[in-house]
Amino acid sequence: MANNHAIKMRVRDLGDNTAELMVLVKHPMETGLRKDKVTKKVIPAHFIQKMNVIHNGKEIADADLGIAVAKNPIMGFGLKNAKTGDKVKVSWSDNKGESGSAEKTIEL
Repeated sequence: MANNHAIKMRVRDLGDNTAELMVLVKHPMETGLRKDKVTKKVIPAHFIQKMNVIHNGKEIADADLGIAVAKNPIMGFGLKNAKTGDKVKVSWSDNKGESGSAEKTIEL
C-alpha cells in the first residue's frame, strides 16, 4: 500500500567487521489514547506492529512494536561481518494495514 512514511537509514563502521544500522521511520505512532484538542474526539490508533531487518538476504531482526514507541521511531541494529557492498533491507507494517520498506547498499 502506498503511503508517505519515509524510511531513512545510516550505517556506521564500528570496527572489527561490525557496523551499526540506524533506521528512522516517519510514522505518527498514535496510541489511540489521545484526544484531539479541538474536537475532543479520540485520535484512532495508528502504530507500527512489525519491523524486519535483512542483511544480505539473512534476517537479523524481527521486532514486534506497539503503542509505547514514539512518533518517528529510530531503531538501531548491529551488523556482524558487514562490509562495503552489502545490502540491508528494512520493512515494517502497521495496525492499519500500511507498510513500507527500503534498501541500502552499505558503504563503510
